[in-house]
Amino acid sequence: MVFSEDEVERYARHLVLSEIGGPGQQALKRARVLIVGAGGVGAPAALYLAAAGVGTLGLIDDDVVGLSNLQRQIAFSTPEVGRSKVEAAAERLGGLNPYVTIQTFAERLTPDNAAERISGFDIVLDGTDDFATRRLVNAACVAAAKPLVSGALGRWSGQVGVFAGRPCYQCLVPEIPPDAETCARVGVVGALAGVVGSMAALETIKLIVGAGESLTGRLLIYDGLAGTARTVRIAADPDCPICGD
Repeated sequence: MVFSEDEVERYARHLVLSEIGGPGQQALKRARVLIVGAGGVGAPAALYLAAAGVGTLGLIDDDVVGLSNLQRQIAFSTPEVGRSKVEAAAERLGGLNPYVTIQTFAERLTPDNAAERISGFDIVLDGTDDFATRRLVNAACVAAAKPLVSGALGRWSGQVGVFAGRPCYQCLVPEIPPDAETCARVGVVGALAGVVGSMAALETIKLIVGAGESLTGRLLIYDGLAGTARTVRIAADPDCPICGD
């Protein structure tokens, strides 16, 4: 795979990294990543993955840009209020890096389309804001043997985990909490979305190029108010209906 002169200059800071270099950048260009949810986590993640040179980015979201989104969803601007999120994001990403192919799905991920949508990608990045969709994404990824990078946030804290086989996301969240919190319900500081989205993008890049130690089987929890972070290991549930024995 040959890079143009423009690409060599564009990715110069990657090419001099021993952990990426030419082979890693080629792996990024070959990679296909599906981002589920183009919101607080998905928007910054998409920007950094496009900037990094991921060859194909898929965006799936049935929502439109709302004025309240602009406090944290940095892929969008005020004139785009009312536009399809995936269409607006695709335009922004194409302007950022014309060497990236953007595939858009202006729809909600459902049990009927999840397997088909995920099948065409190497890695799935989930930035959705509800447990039912997260569990659906997880089940589809386990069934298709696709790595899942999951990012979530609320109030002042966020978390990022990587799931590849066992344990899976449902081992972490075996039941949907009856009092599940969403950003719309409890609020979220805007800059936190950038932190979590960037970490999710970084974990995706590490998986693609094989650099460092992945968060696979672990959860990184970031407390923005305290300025602290900790990583916990996720135990596999032998009775998990998704990945269990």
